[in-house]
Amino acid sequence: MSAVIQPGQVPATATAPAASGSRLALRRFRRNRLAVVGLGVVAFFVLFCFVGPLVYSTDQTHTMLQQVNLAPSGSHWLGTDAVGHDVLGRLMYGGKVSLIVGLAAGVLATVIGTLWGAVAGYAGGWVDAVMMRVVDAGIAIPALFILLVVSAITTPDLTGMIVILGFVSWLVPSRLIRAETLSLKNRDYVLTLRAIGGTHGRAIIRHILPNSVSTIIVAATFQIADAILLIAYVSYLGLGVQPPATDWGGMLSAGLTAAYSGYWWLIVPPGLAIILVVWAFNAIGDGLRDAFDVRGRG
Repeated sequence: MSAVIQPGQVPATATAPAASGSRLALRRFRRNRLAVVGLGVVAFFVLFCFVGPLVYSTDQTHTMLQQVNLAPSGSHWLGTDAVGHDVLGRLMYGGKVSLIVGLAAGVLATVIGTLWGAVAGYAGGWVDAVMMRVVDAGIAIPALFILLVVSAITTPDLTGMIVILGFVSWLVPSRLIRAETLSLKNRDYVLTLRAIGGTHGRAIIRHILPNSVSTIIVAATFQIADAILLIAYVSYLGLGVQPPATDWGGMLSAGLTAAYSGYWWLIVPPGLAIILVVWAFNAIGDGLRDAFDVRGRG
């Protein structure tokens, strides 16, 4: 006699394919060398920005005019800037701000976009039409333009920049999750839940979102890269976090005029840091997308 499965109970054999799929996805990710290198680059910069200041301690608050624009040397490995701050220490300090804002804004944008897209795709009909027209209207307005307008009106702090970036970057993830929801809402397990009286919220939270995890994770990595670029753009234009705080975009802006005087160390390190970190997150996103792509699994 076959065992009776109670409502909400997961068959014991259901965990085996999930575990096998996770191992296969990990194996496919590890085979993507660029993704693995990107993961190493992100890990390096996280240690560099968050652990580095504990090892290489510098004063990034007070002005030291006696050591302005010094070239790289044994005492200042990447030289000093126009107010005497150690560039290596400032690169760590600014990187911490860029990574915190980028990670937090990317996650916030993904959460908002995931919820919006899941509700729109699951509801369908006029609700879906109205919600997606809002998305279309938002995508038509460049995110950088919105950031510049908001930054010109107010002077956002770190938390304010995270919130602003999150609320202008959720549009693309919402489209991805909506498309995923449209393909999932007619699956047998969702229809069965609705037939036995399950609520719409339970269907979304317990079935739609968990089965969209791969899409959500991939979207989050690209959103983090985009957020780091956006904060660099805004700070480069002088509308980002305000001194004495800084980020890599602010360092680029401060060092641009000095670079014409031959002080290359003021612009090359932050520029390379932005390029490497954004590339790394994009490479990780590509690797995760390939790892979760069922059609490519063999």
